[in-house]
Amino acid sequence: MEDHPRSPAPDFYSILGISKAASIRDICKAYKSLVMRWHPDKNPSNKPEAEAKFKAINEAYKALNGKKQDERNMICDNPTTPRGSYIHRSVDDSFFSRSSFLSKSASRRSHTPTPGPSLSESTSRGSTTPTDFQATLSKSTSRRSTTPTDVLPSLSRSSSRRSNTAPIVFSQSTARRKPQPIEKKLECSLEDLCHGCVKKINVMRDVITDTGIIVQEEETLRIKVKPGWKKGTKITFEGKGNERRGTLPADIIFSIDEKRHPLFKREGDDLEIGVEIPLVKALTGCTLDVPLLGGEKMTLSIEDIIHPGYEKVISGQGMPKSKEQGKRGDLRISFFINFPDKINDDQRSEICNILQDCY
Repeated sequence: MEDHPRSPAPDFYSILGISKAASIRDICKAYKSLVMRWHPDKNPSNKPEAEAKFKAINEAYKALNGKKQDERNMICDNPTTPRGSYIHRSVDDSFFSRSSFLSKSASRRSHTPTPGPSLSESTSRGSTTPTDFQATLSKSTSRRSTTPTDVLPSLSRSSSRRSNTAPIVFSQSTARRKPQPIEKKLECSLEDLCHGCVKKINVMRDVITDTGIIVQEEETLRIKVKPGWKKGTKITFEGKGNERRGTLPADIIFSIDEKRHPLFKREGDDLEIGVEIPLVKALTGCTLDVPLLGGEKMTLSIEDIIHPGYEKVISGQGMPKSKEQGKRGDLRISFFINFPDKINDDQRSEICNILQDCY
């Protein structure tokens, strides 16, 4: 009877990218790396291919891990292995061989001989005669026959047990948490925020030395204040806070705070200033020297009648716009009119004659 051609078995070693001489440790290491790489949830754009590779990786791991466990079991059960001999196992090998050990123990319990033959077999093992030794060897050899009828059911049972056990992936690393950041205020004048500057801040923080002792350390942090920054702008220094055992160093966050200016008030990108003028100039016009933020002065001529609520706007003399390089806001000038405390009757009559026709 002719045998039907069989499809070639998958090369599990190639799937995991390891050599045939790889140990259980190598198998586990390759499996962990590939599972994390080809997990379907991490490959949403190519999910069908990822699912196929993920399935092949799991099948290869189960098959090779089971094969290595069977090889170890054959070495442990070999009667020619001297009693008391030690087989070195790594941490990964001993961990991943627990299931095979339990399976082997259960197999041994299920095939325990009856008390009679066990006593006879124990007696024959204690004997040193060649005949008894040959009989024992014959029994051992018959139990370990490698005929297909004996091996295939054993492999089938072993495979069925392993197929119901999901591979175990574990990690001994523990992620360290980062504590809440340390928040501090950084006061800046309007001149600093208009022209930019460099601020140097000395901070004291707890640091863990190589010997595990916590000591205080002083460090100087440099902050380059850019023109146009506003109140509330945050600057973060990662890992420059206190260090504590079991946690990551905290961050330090500086928040910009504007100092109060004696002349100007900031509103967004604009500056506001108030100017006092006498009533006569408000009515007849005037020429004023208006101060600017940088210390300069601008001569301003006004011919309009300055009334309560009147405002003069000078374009491009406000704060720099941080998101529009080269552009600035406006300078808004408000006027406070000084009225005389008292006037005499002649002045009152003259004012009435002048203003009586004004509406």
